Amino acid sequence: MADVTDAHDFLRRLPKVDLHCHLLGTIRPSTFADLARREGLDLPDSPERIFADINSRPPDPSLYLNTRIRMPQGPSEDEPETSYSLFQASDWVRQALREPDDLTRIVYEALEDAHTLSGTRHVEFSIDMPPPQIEALGHGPMVEAYAEGIRLAERDLGITARMLAAIDRSGTGEEALEWIRTVVDHPHEYLVGIGLDNLENSGPPERFEAAYRLAGEAGLRRTAHTSEHVPSARNAVTCLDVLGCERLDHGYFVLEDDDVVARMRDEQIGFTVVSTTSRRSWRPWRRASIRAMIDAGLNVYPASDDPGMFPTTLLDEYRILHEQVGVGLEQLADMALAGIEASWLPEEQKDLLRTEWRATVSPSSSHDE
Repeated sequence: MADVTDAHDFLRRLPKVDLHCHLLGTIRPSTFADLARREGLDLPDSPERIFADINSRPPDPSLYLNTRIRMPQGPSEDEPETSYSLFQASDWVRQALREPDDLTRIVYEALEDAHTLSGTRHVEFSIDMPPPQIEALGHGPMVEAYAEGIRLAERDLGITARMLAAIDRSGTGEEALEWIRTVVDHPHEYLVGIGLDNLENSGPPERFEAAYRLAGEAGLRRTAHTSEHVPSARNAVTCLDVLGCERLDHGYFVLEDDDVVARMRDEQIGFTVVSTTSRRSWRPWRRASIRAMIDAGLNVYPASDDPGMFPTTLLDEYRILHEQVGVGLEQLADMALAGIEASWLPEEQKDLLRTEWRATVSPSSSHDE
């Protein structure tokens, strides 16, 4: 590995991909303010203040009394006087979106921020089931509006991106199947996979088996949030064996079962991990869990999740792992490469990122080649 004298500069230059990013959670406060003003939304405070005070309350603390890694039971020291949940903020953003240009704008700005703030090379972001005013545009025009934002960012910034259709696990299996059937019936080169999000306590992943089966039959890639809120490794196993997931989002509670940890290590299942969360009191537990996952030999790579609302950046997530979790630069470089390998880019585009990774991490050996 190259001699590194400036860790921040190295992590900034390191070719990184962000494989777990919710589009609504990337929106800039200033953009939300513009759209909310246009739509006449009656907000309790300014968008800037709302985003600064996002602090989702954890589920019932009694569920987490006996976890292997201690779960904080009280509030954190930095909790605001007035807290807004991530879901409430996301719902307000959803209400403010109306025109195709709105969708193109938030995609472009998300990729611009990823490029400028983190040096990110590729993003795979989730799009939600559309609210009525967006659904009225039609699925094809909606996806095309998102795709236009990607094309503009590719042209202007050189960054690439793909979309994942996110299933809201608080809904029914039938609603999920209808959503994925719509996605399958309107294929798009930039919409390459599906995911499963919202509170894991809402219901087990097997509820969505039919939707995942349909996606797999259509050639869509599959991931899911799992073992994030339910203190058990069982849902992670279900996501692999029933839903056919190829990588997993979060996954911290796999640590509750040694046999599952061994399986995940042996199969090198990829986990997108995020040390920052809107549940501020959980952040120390998150970071300790990621440390334990790394020590157990699991295949993890950082992601940003909802960077505009936490707030964080992909570069911040790498820096937190280095400065607060004690992960070395060489190991972080390996995580970046693991993310490239786990991405759902075409192989020729992965090759470009691999070459850039080698040139950054081992410039002399890359030159010799």
